[in-house]
Amino acid sequence: MATSSNNPALNSRYGLGRPAPQNPQQQQSTFANPAGSFPHTTKNAQRLESERLERERKAREERERMDAAAQNSLAELSEEQREEIIEAFNLFDLDKDGYIDYHELKVAMKALGFDLPKTEILGVLQTHGVKTQQQQQGKGKAPAGSGAQYQSPPRLLLSFPTFQTLMAQKISTRDPVEEIIRAFRLFDEGGKGRITLQDLERVAKELGEGLQSDELMAMIEEFDMDGDNAISEEEFIQICQG
Repeated sequence: MATSSNNPALNSRYGLGRPAPQNPQQQQSTFANPAGSFPHTTKNAQRLESERLERERKAREERERMDAAAQNSLAELSEEQREEIIEAFNLFDLDKDGYIDYHELKVAMKALGFDLPKTEILGVLQTHGVKTQQQQQGKGKAPAGSGAQYQSPPRLLLSFPTFQTLMAQKISTRDPVEEIIRAFRLFDEGGKGRITLQDLERVAKELGEGLQSDELMAMIEEFDMDGDNAISEEEFIQICQG
């Protein structure tokens, strides 16, 4: 009589001659971790999340440091400098809502002597700006014929307190010579490179000062080092620095 080991069909049918099954731990490992890819993916996700949190922490600390420095700078300003900041903001806050947009911010900063490029203005808004109330509520104007709600691009605004602290920081870190040159250019109409009697008469009239021409000329003669009846930029710097 033939034994089952000599019958290939029976061996196959009843599982005889098959390799020994894996133990349960091996089977669980095989199904739970095919190709060993899941733990690797999890580690990558954890690493990316950790890096994101670290970036956010550093950004938060930098904002807090800048805010503290700006507050200190505001306390160091003179009353006149604070008034200049307030006047610049109010002049370009056209709707008087306490916020200014990109274009208003650009001209307000320029009025204070900071002619920044577009990228830096946008950087200020992206770091310190806030969305309009309409955007915060998720409202937008839908295009004609569209049934879906339209989300307009974010329009960031800068509040007056933020503008004030940022400008205070910039003013406090400005080179004193640059401040003097900026004042010189306010006198020097037309960019001649010197302050003439006509310039002093114009400024005196704008300020409501009742100075006579001979008095203004005496001021020029006192500080005119090269005898050209005008005050050059270098002479003006020497006057202001004492």
